Amino acid sequence: MPRGQIEHANLTVTDIDRSAALFERLLGWHERWRGPAMLGGETIHVGDEATYLALYTNPDARGGYAKGVPLNHVGLLVDDLDAAERIVIEAGLEPFSHADYEPGRRFYFLDWDGIEFEVVSYG
Repeated sequence: MPRGQIEHANLTVTDIDRSAALFERLLGWHERWRGPAMLGGETIHVGDEATYLALYTNPDARGGYAKGVPLNHVGLLVDDLDAAERIVIEAGLEPFSHADYEPGRRFYFLDWDGIEFEVVSYG
């Protein structure tokens, strides 16, 4: 039987540099690749050796996504939830829905474009 993992998610954002900087700081990631993309756009791949987010933008990117459309959230695993929350706040974003239940502690935030992220720690 095949085995696998999620290698990347491709998200449309209005400012790829701003979004990449957040994930670099929040997750200790780095820019893996940057280049031109479809429809006159640009993409940055930010991640580690195995996993990344492809952050895509083009001149028509608008942001302002409705919560839960088309996805509920992207889950991010961190080793220090309190430090992660400080980084989110310093970026001008607002954490919400803090919870502590098995298998870990978590909070959520919406980025500048309305994309929801869950930040979880199992430590």
